[in-house]
Amino acid sequence: IKKQQQDVLGFLEANKIEFEEKDIAANEENRKWMRENVPEDSRPASGNPLPPRLFNDSRYLGDYEAFFEARENNAVYAFLGLTAPPGSKVSVRISHSKP
Repeated sequence: IKKQQQDVLGFLEANKIEFEEKDIAANEENRKWMRENVPEDSRPASGNPLPPRLFNDSRYLGDYEAFFEARENNAVYAFLGLTAPPGSKVSVRISHSKP
């Protein structure tokens, strides 16, 4: 999980995409928000959704696998719901867990 989180954060930082991290390990409110905002069809069969999960405001975008696939297909800006060109400042929310 930590490696995936670092991968997402590194990409966002390298591309100057503004983001807000939400630590779900240390904050019950953030954990509850993530659980409530991950759509039913994107949750695991058992247990709770694991980070990282990406949101644009409160719109669920996907998990790490979806982010990775979009990045590999050069479609990460579309995945993030961004219309701004690379280098522009935009905002996305990331739910994550700090060990």
